[in-house]
Amino acid sequence: MVYVENRLKSPAGEAVLGGDAWLSTLSGQYSEQSLAVLRRACEMARRAHGGQLRASGEPYLHHVLAVADILVNLRLDCETIAAAILHDAVEDTEVTLEGIEQEFGSSIARLVDGVTKIEFIHSVSGSGAGTHQAESLRKLLLAMAEDVRVVLIKLADRLHNMRTLKHLPPEKQHRIARETQEIYAPLANRLGIWQLKWELEDLAFRYLEPDNYRKLARSLDERRVERERYIERVIEQLSAALAEAGIKAEVTGRPKHIYSIWRKMRRKGVGLDQLYDLRALRILVDEVADCYHALGVVHTLWRHIPREFDDYIATPKENHYQSIHTAVIGPQGKTLEVQIRTHEMHRHAELGVAAHWVYKEGGGARDGGFEQKIAWLRQLLEWKDESRDAGDFIDRFKSELFEDRVYVLTPQGDILDLPQGATPLDFAYAVHTEVGHRCRGAKVDGRIVPLTYELKSGQQVEIMTTRHGAPSRDWLNPQLGYVKSSRARSKILTWFKQQDQEKHISEGRLALERELRRLGATELDLDKLVPELKFQEQNELLAAIGRGEVTTAQIAGAVHRLQPPAIPQAAVPKRPRETGAQSGGDIRIHGVGNLLTHIARCCKPVPGDSVIGYITLGRGVSIHRRDCPNILNLDSEKRSRLIEVEWRGSNPGESYQVDVNLRAVDRSGLLRDVTTILAAEDVNVLAVNTSTDAKQGIATMKLTISIHNTSQLSKVLNRIAQLPNMLEVWRQS
Repeated sequence: MVYVENRLKSPAGEAVLGGDAWLSTLSGQYSEQSLAVLRRACEMARRAHGGQLRASGEPYLHHVLAVADILVNLRLDCETIAAAILHDAVEDTEVTLEGIEQEFGSSIARLVDGVTKIEFIHSVSGSGAGTHQAESLRKLLLAMAEDVRVVLIKLADRLHNMRTLKHLPPEKQHRIARETQEIYAPLANRLGIWQLKWELEDLAFRYLEPDNYRKLARSLDERRVERERYIERVIEQLSAALAEAGIKAEVTGRPKHIYSIWRKMRRKGVGLDQLYDLRALRILVDEVADCYHALGVVHTLWRHIPREFDDYIATPKENHYQSIHTAVIGPQGKTLEVQIRTHEMHRHAELGVAAHWVYKEGGGARDGGFEQKIAWLRQLLEWKDESRDAGDFIDRFKSELFEDRVYVLTPQGDILDLPQGATPLDFAYAVHTEVGHRCRGAKVDGRIVPLTYELKSGQQVEIMTTRHGAPSRDWLNPQLGYVKSSRARSKILTWFKQQDQEKHISEGRLALERELRRLGATELDLDKLVPELKFQEQNELLAAIGRGEVTTAQIAGAVHRLQPPAIPQAAVPKRPRETGAQSGGDIRIHGVGNLLTHIARCCKPVPGDSVIGYITLGRGVSIHRRDCPNILNLDSEKRSRLIEVEWRGSNPGESYQVDVNLRAVDRSGLLRDVTTILAAEDVNVLAVNTSTDAKQGIATMKLTISIHNTSQLSKVLNRIAQLPNMLEVWRQS
């Protein structure tokens, strides 16, 4: 196990008193001008922290220099190193931010200020995390988005604290280790800084599960000498084979990390002897083409283990990690893992976003890869206004850092890593894009399951395909739950984008008409729907619907906002508004006193529908949908009894009756399947009327159901429409 080198091995001497010995090791890495800045930073820190001691009894200056040295090993720029030396000065001493800016300039001062503003994230992993913890996380994210070097300093600070954790009481050790495992190590991983990630994980594991850590470390150490001798012989053999093939390559043994070994043992349910990668090599070459050439040499030299191969060059990981991983049966019949990558890939794998500042004195223009790696920070910051509950914000943050995964098997025994909640469709697209496109069914552990089935770790999945298949637009509907992974959704969207534009428009028109009919909004003016959904013209909207880029939920939302009055405003008598409009139930009535209201049985409006009131004789105000046939067909004399009303707001406990019509090819169990969906959506069935045309084999149903709002209705209609043999389903106007 190889940790990041720590040059400050002694707490005494010049390294602590003034940092001169440490600074002398940096000559050749930084310019004289940069070294002068670091020398002044060391002097300010020495004066500020003079007399301060840590829990270990070491001078506090040792800590700030150790943090700076970790960042030197990440090869960061002079500004970051200087800020690391001064990162605790403003918080713990008499040094001011203004003084730092005057001495070192605004850039270093901003970095120090960013670190100072990030409060310590106490007990983030606890269930009682509250507003203080959420605000701490938000400050961390904001500082990172402004300048990600702030969090690099914070990660280095946490790493040195973990290295010296033994000096704290056990309860603090456990809390800080848990925090490191759940927040800081995943953060380093997400930023691509594996050099820090591995050590943070190992140190956290050491304090969280000391018995397992010691047992595994002892087992590894007992075989270390034998393993190192074996690796040396293999390196000589492989280096000679690569040279003979004309490949310029650097071959080294790859350090193993205790926590990753432990996690792999638990995930695969195997012992230490059954892991393929305890003996591991890394091949570094100059060009991408050399990676695949070297792979050919490795597979020619030793027999490849088919199930152990990953090409992260062709398909990089989410944090943009790139490398080829393979496993072979090496000399003496021992398994051997081999990683192959270019020097540039290795630099980014080890340093992550830190590679952006490597020896860039004064910074530089940000590259595209750097922007992609921190783009997710901006998305996290948008959660600030969305999350009403502080604990929810923290949970979402942790989920974004390391989403829970499930591990399922292919029929050949290969293991696929998918996000929690993944479905057989996610699995199909993870196997191959074409397998996903042609997927029409799935078996899990030999049993046929629906494509919305939620996979669990350890299950074996078999995909059933057609020869000439294509994805369905319903797969993109989040309410139906077909896909969970962003990869599958992206592949489906890409497929629809590549299809013929006219076909998109035609299919989009059919899909829109079907959805409007379901929602009982066939009179909707499409010219108003187009700008509401942020499009310029109808064909553009229809094509987007046809490609699956606009979902039925988005259409329903726009319809609910814009459903136009079927009754012209001029036809409704204007009454002067009184202060404090009166309401009955969930209806607000303008311009009149307190009146009894009731929902009309003919059209059964629900919250979200555009409504109009009709003053009845003796029964108060009857509430109708604006496109209700009874309202549309009123004679001119009765139109004077129409009155403006609006929904006051949906009452979560209130329910409303709606009539739904269904047409389907008759089959056994059809009614049972419909009622099962309604029960699953917590929808109460008030009445059912069914009939069957025996000659044509067509079944028709009319159901009266009780729902809370039109959003729930849209979801129910969508789910029923997916049933086998279903021809159409719509809300009765």
